[in-house]
Amino acid sequence: MRSFPYVSSAVSSAVTSAVTSAVSAVSAVSGAAVAAALALAPALALAAAAPAAADGPDSNFSFQDDRITESSGLAASRAHPGIYWTHNDQDRPRVFAVDSRTGKTVATVTMTGVGTPRDMEAISVGADGRVYVGDIGDNRNGTWKHVWIYSFPEPAQLGDTTVRATQYTVKYEDGPRDAEALMVHPKTGRVYIASKNEDGGGLYEAPAKLSSSGTNVFRRIGEVPWVTDGAFSPDGKRLVLRSYFSARGFEWKPEGRLGSDDRVRAPIQGQSEGVSYTADGRALMFSSEGAGAEVRRVDLKDAGQGAGPAPGGGKASSDGSGGDGSASGDGDSSVDLTTAVVVGAGALAALLLLKRLFRRGA
Repeated sequence: MRSFPYVSSAVSSAVTSAVTSAVSAVSAVSGAAVAAALALAPALALAAAAPAAADGPDSNFSFQDDRITESSGLAASRAHPGIYWTHNDQDRPRVFAVDSRTGKTVATVTMTGVGTPRDMEAISVGADGRVYVGDIGDNRNGTWKHVWIYSFPEPAQLGDTTVRATQYTVKYEDGPRDAEALMVHPKTGRVYIASKNEDGGGLYEAPAKLSSSGTNVFRRIGEVPWVTDGAFSPDGKRLVLRSYFSARGFEWKPEGRLGSDDRVRAPIQGQSEGVSYTADGRALMFSSEGAGAEVRRVDLKDAGQGAGPAPGGGKASSDGSGGDGSASGDGDSSVDLTTAVVVGAGALAALLLLKRLFRRGA
C-alpha cells in the first residue's frame, strides 16, 4: 500500500490535532467516536494539500469569492464557455457564475419572486436555457411536506443582476425525504431528483412539464446509492452520481430509465458536494464545500467506464480504477485505490457514528 502523496507529516499532524480538538469539544462523545473521527485526518490532509489551479477554461480552479463558502452544486453554463454556476446551501436566493480560468465570480444573480430558501443543494442548466436551482435539502431527515425548485433564464450577458424567478412546489409520491441532487436532462428537459440516504436513495422523475401553479409530484423510478450531486452528460446518454467518497455512472436509456452502471474515478475532497460535465462533454468537474474550495477536473479517458466515452472517439479507462481514487485531468496526483477505500471507510464510519451520537443527545 502506497503512502499518501503530497501530504507532509506536518499537515497530517495539524489536521489530526484539529479533528481531535473539535471532537473533544463535543460533550457525551465516547472515546470510540474520537478514534473514528481521527480517521478523517488523512482525507482532510489530502484535500488541504491539493495542487494549485491550472490555467485555461475547464481546468482545476479554486473559488476566489469569499462569499462562496458552502458550494453545494455545480453546473456548466450552456451560454458562456468555461463558466460554472454554483451557490451556497443556506443562503439568500442567489447564485454565482464563476470563471474557471481564474476562479473569480463574474456574475451574481439574485432571484426575486421566490420565498426564503431553506437548503439549496443543487443546480442544473436545462435544455430550455434556464438555470434550475434545487431548494431540496432537508436537514430534518425528510420532514418537510414540500420542497422547491427555482428557475430563471441564463443571462445572455454576465454581470450582477436581479431576475424574477419561477418557483415550483415539489412533493415525492412516497413521502418527504432529504435530497441534494437535481438534474435536468439536456435533451428532454425533464427534471430528476436523487434522494440522499446512508442506506441508499431513490431517483425521482418530475412530470413532463413543471407547473408553477400547483404541486409537482415526483415519481420514484429507480434506486441509487448515497448521492450528494449528479449530472447528465451533454448528449444525455449518461448520468453520473457522486457521494462523499465515490461516484458511479449510469447508462441513460432512451425511455428515460437507469441502465447498467460502473465506477467513476473521483477525487477525494474535503466535503464532496458537486459534479458537472464540462460543456463539451470531455471531462467531469468535481467541487467541494469550504472557503476557497477547489474544483477538480477529471478527463473522461481517466474517469473509468462509468463516465462514458469522450467525444471524438476517445474511450474512458477500462482498467477498473476508480470509485474512491483521486485523479485530475493533468495527472498531478492519484491515490492508491486500497488506501482511498480505507480512508473513505474510516471517515464515513466517523461521520455516521457522530451523527447517531448527536441524535441521541438531541
